[in-house]
Amino acid sequence: MALNPKSYCAYVQDLPADHLHRKYHDTQYGFPLEDDNALFGRLILEINQAGLSWITILKKQDNFKAAFAGYDINTVAAFDEDDEARLVSDAGIIRNRLKIKAAIYNAQAIQKIQSEFGSFKQWLLNQGEQDIKAWVKLFKQHFKFTGPEIVNEFLMSSGFKEGAHDPECTCYKLAEAEIKEHYGR
Repeated sequence: MALNPKSYCAYVQDLPADHLHRKYHDTQYGFPLEDDNALFGRLILEINQAGLSWITILKKQDNFKAAFAGYDINTVAAFDEDDEARLVSDAGIIRNRLKIKAAIYNAQAIQKIQSEFGSFKQWLLNQGEQDIKAWVKLFKQHFKFTGPEIVNEFLMSSGFKEGAHDPECTCYKLAEAEIKEHYGR
């Protein structure tokens, strides 16, 4: 059986191994993330992709990580107006004030989730299998800048929702094994 011709897997299959899309697909997309800071980082990237191409975000992902304190939730949650001004003037990231404010707000929201559930990861796992409408509703109750596409891609890219890899993709079984190991599903 062949790959779905409209899938990300089909798009990257003939790209060189060192292409940003190929490296992301083969090592990150649909694979579980180790901790809450990594999940927060992925949420920042997905939010910043809105209205832009994913390659733009991939080219800037190291800059995002540096600008947002290695995605340390507690540090970003404490960002003030000076930090916001610094981020708005940082040409290495997407300088959208609403997206920057959302990242800071979302860090604070994750802190609240952590205090109640122990971790952001555990909170996500506690939600079980839901359709995307339920996930979007849940995210909108807690976070900013989380519409249907952002929530769907965040969940798929971090391994909480199926669909990142075609079953025929060379990464499918590896991603599924890691999801089972890290997320217990």
